[in-house]
Amino acid sequence: MAGMDAKLLVIINLCLAFYNKVHAVHWHKTPFWIFIPYGLFFALSILLIWYHPADSPAWAIWGNLACFVLAIALTAAFWARWQAKLENDNTIGGRSPWLKKILDTHWIRVVLVNASAGFALALVIAA
Repeated sequence: MAGMDAKLLVIINLCLAFYNKVHAVHWHKTPFWIFIPYGLFFALSILLIWYHPADSPAWAIWGNLACFVLAIALTAAFWARWQAKLENDNTIGGRSPWLKKILDTHWIRVVLVNASAGFALALVIAA
């Protein structure tokens, strides 16, 4: 769909995508500041499938949503669990096996969140 409303939708989606990059590290301390923006970003990313500027590339719409969903799924499956175990780990410093797992693999989440933001940026540029 064309129009100013659809362009505003892709701009809001972009803002939330970059907000997700900045605050992704502290989700366990500030759920209010994370879950609401993540939820809005997810809802808007789904809405963009049907309601977007006419010249929006489909690959950017689907790439935006796919990267975000994969990042959230992997966070729920791995990083959130490991973070919770790390908080209760009595191992001193960097010797924690949970910290090692997080540090060895968290780059994947960073790439996915950045890619999602990149797709959102592509949507704004195309609009």
